[in-house]
Amino acid sequence: MGRNYQKELEQRILGQNKRQWIPKLLLHSCCAPCSSYVLEYLSQYFQISVLYYNPNIYPDEEYVKRVEEQKSFIHRFSEQAGVCAGEEGKTPRRYPIGFVEGAYEKERFYEMAKGMEAIPEGGERCFRCYELRLREAARYAKELGMDYFTTTLTISPLKRADKLNEIGERLAEEYGVAYLASDFKKKNGYKRSVELSAEYGMYRQDYCGCIFSMQERRQREEEKQQTG
Repeated sequence: MGRNYQKELEQRILGQNKRQWIPKLLLHSCCAPCSSYVLEYLSQYFQISVLYYNPNIYPDEEYVKRVEEQKSFIHRFSEQAGVCAGEEGKTPRRYPIGFVEGAYEKERFYEMAKGMEAIPEGGERCFRCYELRLREAARYAKELGMDYFTTTLTISPLKRADKLNEIGERLAEEYGVAYLASDFKKKNGYKRSVELSAEYGMYRQDYCGCIFSMQERRQREEEKQQTG
């Protein structure tokens, strides 16, 4: 029987509440829409710094569009949700959310993907991409003195939470920063992210991000048109 990552997360949060401890969390975000529900949920319990590190994004203008959407969402969400430090003696409804933009290291992604270009989405190339981005998140978390790091990637129905958590926990041991295991798609997390995307009028992309996922999507569309 597999682990129930959502239950583990809830138990961890319960333990924090009992200790009246508000940990610092480095949240790797793949895009604004996926981060929406995660920030709505976790900003009640953590001081979050969002890391946008996605060297897989293609083309350049898509990268710029996504990172600007991420910054815009954090700003608008913070204003509308009443994010503040809280008055003395009172617990704030949500805690402040910071933002860090990582380097757009396209060459690093293509070097990683070399020899795996033809592997279908959801295979080994994607797993290596998970690790590439989570490794940078772990590095930033250690550098910034965070208590935890995690990723929004588990909210996607197309991403394997077990693989992401396995990688995250391995990197946690390597870097000495705790990993927050998750499966954000649970409890209607993915559904809520779609609702929030519509509510905030967010740009919601129709492919994962890399050139290979774009090509795969186009091929499926062409095949659908030919058979339709």
